[in-house]
Amino acid sequence: MTKPNKFLSTSVLTFGFLFLYIPIISLVVYSFNESKLVTVWSGFSLKWYGALLHDDELLGAAWLSLKIGLLTACASVVIGTWSGFVLARFGRFRGFTLFTGMINAPLVIPEVIQGISLLLLFVALEQMFGWPKGRGMLTIWIGHVMLCVSYVAIIVQSRVKELDRSLEEAALDLGATPFKVFFVITLPLISQALLSGWLLSFTLSIDDLVLSAFLSGPGSTTLPLVVFSRVRLGLNPEMNALATLFIAIVTIGVILVNALMLGKERRRVRDMQLAFATAKSDMEREANERTNREEALKAA
Repeated sequence: MTKPNKFLSTSVLTFGFLFLYIPIISLVVYSFNESKLVTVWSGFSLKWYGALLHDDELLGAAWLSLKIGLLTACASVVIGTWSGFVLARFGRFRGFTLFTGMINAPLVIPEVIQGISLLLLFVALEQMFGWPKGRGMLTIWIGHVMLCVSYVAIIVQSRVKELDRSLEEAALDLGATPFKVFFVITLPLISQALLSGWLLSFTLSIDDLVLSAFLSGPGSTTLPLVVFSRVRLGLNPEMNALATLFIAIVTIGVILVNALMLGKERRRVRDMQLAFATAKSDMEREANERTNREEALKAA
């Protein structure tokens, strides 16, 4: 029974990977196609990358999406970290149910509803206070942060619940303030969760179409909106070139981050082993000194 099960699991895994990555590989390959027809190979060429560099609309939209994505990821990590920490450590307080519902609401409410609600809110604020003046980068950023905070809060909450609180309690016993313990002890321990939340928020912001469609205005068209509008008129080889560049940048970024995290983990393990060896050596030395004293007392 072991071999059939192993064959079945391998087959399912292989099919899953092929289903996911064959379209991406074909997209990368056809980005080097000379023909204007996306699905007809006529020879190797880099001309679509050159055409992409002269497409001001596409480059402007990509730069805007990149800026919004970076700002969204940073803001979401800051707000989501505090929210997740409160949910994990503060227990049930007055308003806990409301607070939890507000954090989890963006996960279950359709983006269309969120987009309409935020649009009506911004229109009402503009009529009452004159802010914000129209829709643009600021309104898109606020909408993306509202969406991504929930994901970061859930990731941080699950990681904080798994922490060994003895390290934090030891720091408190040594005189550290709770504020210092949070930044010196807790944050480094949940750094991987923060990084995961940052990357997820950045990806969601770059990829978002629905909220951006409701909250964008003249001169603030994001990359997904440009791509969607162009694809509706027909496939364009420049889209393949742009997608290939994004895939390359994301792949390099993930490799660098993984290498950094692995190096940090190796250093942490090495430091723990060194500390354990030092403590063991000190204990052995104290035991030897105690034995020598006892023998000296007996001899006297």
